[in-house]
Amino acid sequence: MNAKAIWANLTVEDLARTTKFYTELGFKSNGASKDLTSFFFGENNFVIHFFLKDVLQSNVKGEISDLSKGNEIIFTLSADSKEEVDDWEKEVKKAGGTIVSEAEEFGPGYYGFVFKDPDGHKFNVFYM
Repeated sequence: MNAKAIWANLTVEDLARTTKFYTELGFKSNGASKDLTSFFFGENNFVIHFFLKDVLQSNVKGEISDLSKGNEIIFTLSADSKEEVDDWEKEVKKAGGTIVSEAEEFGPGYYGFVFKDPDGHKFNVFYM
């Protein structure tokens, strides 16, 4: 089997808030509707659709993870330098994200931090 494409589908409570957050971080919109807002991530334009929770839950015919109890997934955003990691941290705070762990060394040549978006989805910003 060979998948033609891959993308992620996540849930949110407020489409306008999600659109504002990712737009402020500089991500390019992939469109929106009454049920979702979508963005391109990275140089290869990985797509993440952010659906209203009840819409995605209905479509997958099951429960959606409760992010207050754990992680559904953690995406990693690659940075070109430690300074870029630090800039990301400032921009995430300014845009309304929550810093889970501040930027720090993870060993020789590894530097990064973890944040949550307004709906609790976690991302690393990482330089190595």
